[in-house]
Amino acid sequence: MPISTTAFGTYDIRGIYPDTLSEELAYRIGRAFPGIFGARRVAVGHDIRLSGPSLQEALVRGLTESGCDVVDIGMCGTEMIYFAVGQYYLDGGIMITASHNPKEYNGMKFVREGARPISNDNGLVELREAVEMWGSEGVTGATTLSVACGDSSPRGGAKGGVEHRDITDEYVQYILSYVDMSQLRPYRIVCNTGNGAAGPILRAMERFLPLDIVMVNEVPDGAFPNGVPNPLLPENREATARVVRETGADMGVAWDGDFDRCFVFDENGTCIEGYYLVGFLAQAFLAKHPGERIIHDPRLTWNTREVVTAYGGEPVLSRSGHAFIKAKMREENAIYGGEMSSHHYFRDFWYCDSGMIPWLLVVELLSQSGGKSLSQLMKERMERFPISGEINSKVKDADDVLARVEERYGREGEVTRVDGLSIAFPTWRFSLRRSNTEPVIRLNVETRGDRALCEEKTQELLAIIRA
Repeated sequence: MPISTTAFGTYDIRGIYPDTLSEELAYRIGRAFPGIFGARRVAVGHDIRLSGPSLQEALVRGLTESGCDVVDIGMCGTEMIYFAVGQYYLDGGIMITASHNPKEYNGMKFVREGARPISNDNGLVELREAVEMWGSEGVTGATTLSVACGDSSPRGGAKGGVEHRDITDEYVQYILSYVDMSQLRPYRIVCNTGNGAAGPILRAMERFLPLDIVMVNEVPDGAFPNGVPNPLLPENREATARVVRETGADMGVAWDGDFDRCFVFDENGTCIEGYYLVGFLAQAFLAKHPGERIIHDPRLTWNTREVVTAYGGEPVLSRSGHAFIKAKMREENAIYGGEMSSHHYFRDFWYCDSGMIPWLLVVELLSQSGGKSLSQLMKERMERFPISGEINSKVKDADDVLARVEERYGREGEVTRVDGLSIAFPTWRFSLRRSNTEPVIRLNVETRGDRALCEEKTQELLAIIRA
């Protein structure tokens, strides 16, 4: 029967369960995936969403009926799928998650061998078409999939098997290898997992760390009794900030549901913008590996480029988005890449993003600071390059807005179009880019040490954008 594929996006699948993302869709994806990507062994896992187990059961049934062996790692974070695919030399991985979307949503993220991302550019379109063709024109599903994507059974009709594997201990040891634990001081750290999947992992880590960890919303619960874990939203940050202040903690960390992003708070409960953390983490790597390349996105750049250059590294600009960052990292063999959206990528983690490695690196840097607090370490960079924070504006015609802004500023400033429109002047710069999924323009402004100028230019630009 025909099925909706509106949940398919550019980089993954996101839909409301069971309306646009159902067990039937999951099963068809499982039937099609092995043939399209030549996969004989695939890792599968799900986050804490209530629909995760049933969607995974249908997905696994489709994969095994297509002759593919499945390594089932159970409830996990997205980066644990990356780890399983890379560490065990699997042919692909499928993570059932909707990250920070509302609780009625679920989705899927796909990677192939080497934990390389799958998007519309390298197979996601073909996967959608195969799912749509299933059972059409009066032929059987198996025949249709064979037509759509070649031999849909890598084993020539034999059914695949399922291996249930707990990878927690091996994954935890791999993550902890990023820091010198003998150097870590016994800080008190507030960890807000938002009732997501990170809680059990932190407990597994806690045995090896000299830290006093204060857990908040620890128990995984897809009903999200304390709200959907999305620390990107300012209104969701107070739950972590309050406990940091109340317990006198040295820092705080909050994660989204599948913990591929983390958000760091200083000892005052102030959430540190992801932009400044990119430079901070670049410093951590370059102190150990001088001369390496560091990838960054074009929305905010001056702080990152100055820090990287000062520590003997080479900053490399990339278009925003995980698929572009990961591809650029492989192309440049970069040791680390970061986006202001709090996605951080690591060469020795198969060029993938992790929400567990960054906060450990922050603890290591803090431990090596000679007794300085996190707010003291970040203050200089924040004062040196004040920013507006990303500001969204709904518009009717994004092209018209971009044209008007470029007409106003492009004649005197330095224009780049790596991702949207960026224009730089001697003392300030801005980036303006459209959303891929909604009628929204996103603005970022930064200056060289002038907070008043940052506020002035932000309001000036918003007046033009929203005219």
